Amino acid sequence: MKTSRPFLAFLLLAAVPLAACSSGEELAQEAESDALPLEVTNARLVLPPVSGNPAAVYFDVANPGERNIAIRAVSVEGAQNAELHGSMEMDGKMMMDSVGQVLVEAGSMTSLESGGYHVMAFDLDPSLAAGASTMMTLTIVGGDTMTVPVEIHAAGEDR
Repeated sequence: MKTSRPFLAFLLLAAVPLAACSSGEELAQEAESDALPLEVTNARLVLPPVSGNPAAVYFDVANPGERNIAIRAVSVEGAQNAELHGSMEMDGKMMMDSVGQVLVEAGSMTSLESGGYHVMAFDLDPSLAAGASTMMTLTIVGGDTMTVPVEIHAAGEDR
């Protein structure tokens, strides 16, 4: 089937307003993603005692909303990789491993702390120094994100 050039031009011109609408909708969705009903407090990255080892990130996260929210990924500015981890006791020994997500139940608070759930930040940029801060982005199941500041603490400081 042959299509005339004027008809193709009409289709192209008709698509321009549609593209503009979809961009506006995408921007609105992005703005909403930073409005997650989570409240992160006491966020801190504890530098490792040995350079080249991973750092640990701890924080409290409250969910004042009416639905459970699961954090499924974390990224830390200045770290090449970050993973959600959990500590557990097995055969009388403490072990740590990555976990797929951390659930924050509706109307409750979860603490990511030493000996429990926490974040491990790997391959740190040497510019991360005690007394400074960096940013951490939480990604929840469904893909929404939330970025929060994180204080940087020296190794051995209060966790």
